[in-house]
Amino acid sequence: MKKALILLGCPESPSQTPMAVYASHKLSKMEYDVTMASTPAATKLLEVSDPENYYIKNKIDIESCLDGLEQDKYDLLVGFVHKDAAASYFITFYHILQCESIAIVFEKDADLLEEFKSMVAENTDAKIVAVRAFHNPTPLRVKFDRVLKDLV
Repeated sequence: MKKALILLGCPESPSQTPMAVYASHKLSKMEYDVTMASTPAATKLLEVSDPENYYIKNKIDIESCLDGLEQDKYDLLVGFVHKDAAASYFITFYHILQCESIAIVFEKDADLLEEFKSMVAENTDAKIVAVRAFHNPTPLRVKFDRVLKDLV
């Protein structure tokens, strides 16, 4: 079975948690064993959103995950990028893992969105899903689904 790692940073955006649950669901249906690496606050939101671990079976603290990270540990990296710190984490994980990667870049401010998208594009070869979004996860979901079709 292929393995996917989903990175979640600070859960300021309301779109992040439902999209993380959705991404885990979609990747599981594609026969990926999904691990969610997140900050403590993001983990708490995931636990409330999926109390019986139906969609999110494997969780790890993002710092602990980084400590044990090595190339070939995962087949796919998916990162939620809505801050410069999240972009830095994604880029770091990308270079360690050296696997197929998708950056989900979102921000309500168009200039910041472009800045985060550029950071990822200049430092990785990841597929980038970039959308002006904050509250509504639908535009992210639509573009994410398009990128997933290329993985099949």
